[in-house]
Amino acid sequence: MTLPASSNASSASAKPLKIGWFTTGRGEGSYGLLESALKAIDSGDLAAELAFVFVNRVKGQTKRTDRFLNLVESRGIPLVTLSSRDFRRSHDNKPWAELREAFDQAAIELLRPHSADIAVHAGYMLIAPLLCSEYLTLNLHPALPGGTIGMWQQAVWDVITEDLDETGAMIHVSTEEVDEGPVLATTTFSVKGEDFTPHWNEVSNADRTKLKEDSGEDLPLFKAIREAGLLRERPLLIETLKAVAQGRIDPAGSGEITDLTAEVEAAVANSR
Repeated sequence: MTLPASSNASSASAKPLKIGWFTTGRGEGSYGLLESALKAIDSGDLAAELAFVFVNRVKGQTKRTDRFLNLVESRGIPLVTLSSRDFRRSHDNKPWAELREAFDQAAIELLRPHSADIAVHAGYMLIAPLLCSEYLTLNLHPALPGGTIGMWQQAVWDVITEDLDETGAMIHVSTEEVDEGPVLATTTFSVKGEDFTPHWNEVSNADRTKLKEDSGEDLPLFKAIREAGLLRERPLLIETLKAVAQGRIDPAGSGEITDLTAEVEAAVANSR
């Protein structure tokens, strides 16, 4: 089900790359990533098709997820759902660490009728050890190699508390070790300069570690960094998938990290 490591540009271009899409579909980031992929496919910029979309929520759980599911259905993409919340409830609310493999196995069984060359975790909020072994899976992480491991919110707070000059995002191969699989591609952007200086000035005399408690995600600096990241995460994923489809990036992880900052910044400029 995975794309062979020996694939090359000629074989990759012979037919569309079949992508399996995993997400929790819980917010604007997840929706935007899928929407960006569909636009790239529709325009012919990305030679691929979505083989399936898997969501670990079902209709009725949240309005945001329902919006995501409606988009998938409206495009006629095979949609597979399995609520991790309901799965845990049906297993006596055991700790999730005890249920991860069982949930993955249940998901794999539901996905048996579908095949994909490669899979993407795009806002998929579960650690998925068996899924990683079943599919060669790419994960989008909103930090640079060696940076924050874990949730995107923590990545933003680390930029603020550490007073970093730049941050970025990466695409890496998913493994059982969270956010530590081989890195394939990165993009970097500055969090200083005219768009950010007023926000940094607002917190210049503040205890950075207390800002999270006092202002939370409503902090203007937090919002500015997150917005800048979102603008770049979507084109980073698309540019990486394009490079995989064209044979320019080995999804199995050759050890090389491709800097896609120039391509991503061009995409950001074109979107404004």
